[in-house]
Amino acid sequence: MIEIKRFGDQGLLVNFEQKIDPAINDKVIALSEAVRTQFSAAIRFVIPAYCSLTIQYDPGLVSFQVLSSHIHRLFKKGKGDQARKTRHLVVPVCYDPVFGLDIEDFCQTKAWETAELIRRHVEPLYRVYMLGFLPGFVYMGKLPETLQCKRRSTPRLRVPERSVAIAGAQTGIYPSEAPGGWHIIGRTPLALMRPQEEEGFLFKAGDQVQFKSITLEQYQEIEVQVEQGLYVLETSYV
Repeated sequence: MIEIKRFGDQGLLVNFEQKIDPAINDKVIALSEAVRTQFSAAIRFVIPAYCSLTIQYDPGLVSFQVLSSHIHRLFKKGKGDQARKTRHLVVPVCYDPVFGLDIEDFCQTKAWETAELIRRHVEPLYRVYMLGFLPGFVYMGKLPETLQCKRRSTPRLRVPERSVAIAGAQTGIYPSEAPGGWHIIGRTPLALMRPQEEEGFLFKAGDQVQFKSITLEQYQEIEVQVEQGLYVLETSYV
């Protein structure tokens, strides 16, 4: 079941079962794609989240009542259950302490060598649940229990762009410099925001991400390739 509420005078909020679950997130993403397809002229933007969908529409072209009715109909037709190909991305990350600002302290609390944290972070295949907080900030999960942690007691006023971080049961990447309270464990040389391209952002909800550890020298090489438009991201579909 879904619940639809007004979200201002030009928006609506579609709530699914309120829990973090890949199956629910699949339904959110599938319904968001169906809404974009069915109402492209009247929809300004659609934002899928963990278990909700935010939609802004043009009230001159469609009313809240009509749009709500159609969304309920799409959901009942199983538009949230359709199988879809999943994009798998391999994302390089340098865990050198010059980038991993919290990595040494975090490892000290666990009595780990840095290599152990890296191993545990790159091992899982992470799901992109949503983008938010900042334009292009990517929320991924689920972290292994051994890496799950509270946020920093004192947030930083400036987290460097492209910093890879962990907090709670999530891992994420800061697309631009911003305040933040997550633990910074590395940095990717990839550009997360692509304003010159139609999609705009490197990631989208539903992607699968595998992190790959790289050296500082490899980071610098890839960064140059990215700036020159020569880097080819490892991508596949499953």
